[in-house]
Amino acid sequence: MSQTITGLHLSPLEVLAVLGALALVAARWLPPAARTPLTITAGSLCTLALGALALGGPGVLGTADAVGIRWQMLPVAAGAALALPFAALPLLRRRPGRPARRAPWWLALPGSLLCTTLIATGPAAAWAFPVPAFPEPTGRFAVGTRVMQWTDPQRPETATDDPDDRRTVVTQLWYPADKHPANAPRAPYLGRTPQEARTVSQALARYTGLPAFLIDGVPRARTHSVFNAPPARTGERFPVVLFSPGLGGVRTQNTAWAEELAANGYVVAALDHPYDSAAVVLTDGRTINTRITATGDDGEDNRRATETTAIRAADLSFTLTQLDHLNRADGQGQGQTTDPLTGRLDTTRTAVTGHSLGGGAALQAARQDPRFAAVIDLDGYPRDPDPRPFPQPALALTQAITADTDPRYLPRLTETLQLSTATSYRLTIPGAAHLTFTDAPLYLPPIPSLAGTLGRTESPRTVAATTLAFLNTTLRHQDIDLPATLVAYGDLTTHRPDPHP
Repeated sequence: MSQTITGLHLSPLEVLAVLGALALVAARWLPPAARTPLTITAGSLCTLALGALALGGPGVLGTADAVGIRWQMLPVAAGAALALPFAALPLLRRRPGRPARRAPWWLALPGSLLCTTLIATGPAAAWAFPVPAFPEPTGRFAVGTRVMQWTDPQRPETATDDPDDRRTVVTQLWYPADKHPANAPRAPYLGRTPQEARTVSQALARYTGLPAFLIDGVPRARTHSVFNAPPARTGERFPVVLFSPGLGGVRTQNTAWAEELAANGYVVAALDHPYDSAAVVLTDGRTINTRITATGDDGEDNRRATETTAIRAADLSFTLTQLDHLNRADGQGQGQTTDPLTGRLDTTRTAVTGHSLGGGAALQAARQDPRFAAVIDLDGYPRDPDPRPFPQPALALTQAITADTDPRYLPRLTETLQLSTATSYRLTIPGAAHLTFTDAPLYLPPIPSLAGTLGRTESPRTVAATTLAFLNTTLRHQDIDLPATLVAYGDLTTHRPDPHP
């Protein structure tokens, strides 16, 4: 588990390195009697801490896979290296019976300020680009996770020229589990292994145009889930929630949300869409990178997005079919015919959800597939080329959007929600940005245009609380005043079915 100090986003070793470096800067300005012991102690402390981090010590995670010093510590090391001569040279040049010679203050002061600035850059960078610390799920269950891979023999893979290639999806499940042993290894974020996590992190950086080193802390993170943990031994059957990520997104991009739902008694199945998700690592070790690129032609890009949305909607329906086979162990599903989750999934109570392009895919899948009982769109634009009435209640969570920022979005979303023959809702969350509805606020700088202004703790809590209330109402049929619950988080618009269609 993460061993960062709350609020600092630094491990104990990193804190020791920073304090040792600052003490080296301060030593130059102390009287000779205090300067010697402080210089020796601070220099040793800083060197040992940085050395342990570089050699793969219990840096951020306290685990064996946390190898190598983080880039955020490099300016700390540089500041310490520059400060060391100012602190140590007077001691080395000292002659018996004579006071130690020091550089004049007017020369030492700029150097001390430079060193302090470099050292302070380390904690600032660690705060801006931290290793994500996932919020502790609040439900009564622990969370297990596993990854499944299924191939649809009925659908060709349109992204390749191989006529025998068939559409494959990779799905990660988060499900209710019994309490884990204290020493149970927690699942890495972004992948089944640290190597897969790094592969996906680098692909996400390429897709978004970020230098990969800026988010090199993300694949170091550990979640609250345990791979292949036995399902909770309660005997109950759990409702199912399918999730499609945003364009270029990956199945793990909403892990905090998935863990919260699983802890509250849902099975969440999140999809990787090959050739669309930034990187998909298959069970045979192959990595499929995205082929989605912007052409600069709005018409062509919209056509491609509509085509991709349709493929994703089919992926969602196919995954529900596979989960139903797994649950019934009828031999028609791919993989094992018996499974620890067999008989534990209530696929008659299934919601389809998604973020961004995945939200549009969820709306289209609900319209096409009546097996879905509810639909959630997380800030996604509807792209269904054949919009028609659908029976599922819908919840759309959006950032604040006006006709000036996007003249098409709200009219199209309103039109779609009004096609639902059940009561549906649009909740506009003040302070939200497009990435607020993902895990991104946990590891990106709190820049309003990127992650919104809700904060690293409030962002995942808001998304989980609002969607969980909707799911408890629509799938579990709990007696909840849903409008009163939702309106506490933002501006609510309710769309009621026309009694006289």
